[in-house]
Amino acid sequence: MYKWTLILALAGTIAACSSPVKLNEVSVEDKSGQASVAMKTLTPATSAAAGDNKSNVATLDTTAGTKSATGTDALASANARTIYFEFDSFAIRPEYQAIIETHARNLKANKNQRISIDGHTDERGGREYNLALGQKRADAVRRALSLLGVADAQMESVSFGKEKPASTGDSEMAMEKNRRAEILIR
Repeated sequence: MYKWTLILALAGTIAACSSPVKLNEVSVEDKSGQASVAMKTLTPATSAAAGDNKSNVATLDTTAGTKSATGTDALASANARTIYFEFDSFAIRPEYQAIIETHARNLKANKNQRISIDGHTDERGGREYNLALGQKRADAVRRALSLLGVADAQMESVSFGKEKPASTGDSEMAMEKNRRAEILIR
């Protein structure tokens, strides 16, 4: 009898701690109005018809736009580690593709190096929603790196939601700085 009481008490405690909002069920819309090439690469490959081996995943040109007249690109420098997002979106904008490609090359060259991808949001929205959106932003960067050949064991993605703002204030400029994913070398 004592055993059943303990089991029911534990089950009740676990049920009370659960949240009705599941992070993978929170919908996030892409309101940027742009169909970016990077977003197409993040879509899982599917076949149009049974037996069709063609993939609808767009290929990335890793050489286009990565060099300037001096041979370097400011966005692709080793110090660039932040990818910014549009409001309520987790689509990687094309201007940040060079940063992702640079980190992918560095990680593939250094197999022992590990990174953490931290997803962040601005202060608008509820806690659960922002945690889910921050995770989707971090996962989008992780998938982009994975598509470029980086091993999953080298990457970790985590969401901070609105808990660690880069800029305080309620202006649009401050909020733009908070909608980001940061690549941190561990």
